[in-house]
Amino acid sequence: MDQNLTTMDWDVPIMDRNLSSGFYWLSLDWAWLTLRIYAVLMIIQAGYYPILAIVGVPVNVVTIYVLLYKDCGLSPCVRHYLRAMAVADLLVIILDLILRHIPIVYRDQFYFMLSIPVCNIHAVLLYAATDCSVWFTVTFTFDRFVAICCQKLKSKYCSEKTAAVVLGTVTVLSCLKNIFWYFMFMSRYWMGNQPWFCYATVDVYDSRVWVTIEFLHHILTPTLPFLLILLLNVFTIRHISVTSRARRRLRAHTNGKGQCDTEMQNRKKSIILLFLISANFILLWSMLMVYSIWYRMWLIGYESVYLDRFVQELGFMLQLLSCCTNTAIYAVTQTKFRQQLKNVFKCPVTQIYQSIKFTH
Repeated sequence: MDQNLTTMDWDVPIMDRNLSSGFYWLSLDWAWLTLRIYAVLMIIQAGYYPILAIVGVPVNVVTIYVLLYKDCGLSPCVRHYLRAMAVADLLVIILDLILRHIPIVYRDQFYFMLSIPVCNIHAVLLYAATDCSVWFTVTFTFDRFVAICCQKLKSKYCSEKTAAVVLGTVTVLSCLKNIFWYFMFMSRYWMGNQPWFCYATVDVYDSRVWVTIEFLHHILTPTLPFLLILLLNVFTIRHISVTSRARRRLRAHTNGKGQCDTEMQNRKKSIILLFLISANFILLWSMLMVYSIWYRMWLIGYESVYLDRFVQELGFMLQLLSCCTNTAIYAVTQTKFRQQLKNVFKCPVTQIYQSIKFTH
């Protein structure tokens, strides 16, 4: 069986991704620039990934709790989408960051994973969670587009029931779409990032069918969502521009502050929230998206521009960061959410203080 496992050629030697290896490769006089950059990223990842996990898990858990049980000043429909996005981000942190990237960086400490034959199952769950995280962002963007630009459709579409149906449909489709990874990968972990983390047979690696399926996977996530979010935001900006001009004409005509002005004020926070979430996704996913498509095209013979391996590693770091930034966006744009977040974090501190005070 082992002779059928894939071996991928890279511009740098396959090496342990840990602090000592990073410092070793960085200290070599003959190491070329790209290898030095990769070594620096290895050193950074050794601290960056654990810190991201330590911060990301509680932050997303608290966000889910606040959106479930606290009054955040958001409509039930919006809260439904934000909750789903937080749950998907939490799953990505667990399945991708904690169970994939950290074991790869700390290979010696997680060597036992090589004997656990569940990598293909892990891959299905990981990519399904990633798809949900990405497409939930798209569905939220579309919901806000309808709420802002399509007033006639707003009452029917922008409801909690519709949000539940949309999110449930996306979840089911994401799981079905990623079942092919179970058959594409073997159950053994590779503990590498080139770019898969499971072993695959040569037949799969060279098959045009699997090449096509994998290429479509990268198109559907995140290239298509990337384009849809950009398009929806362009239409939203255009509608806001037209509405603002109409508002200015109305104010000039009425010589006062009419209902239209109040309506625009009420939309302001929703628009800022939408644009920040969209920009966060686009900026932090762009590098990994470009590398993933380039890598597959490179393997099928389209060799135009060369991208070094450190581009992929930096792309992973940014993509995983996107799972931890939405909470900060909610806190910045939503006053009530920020206050509820403070109260949740203050609660255990207050209880500990009162317990200490009571004992004394």
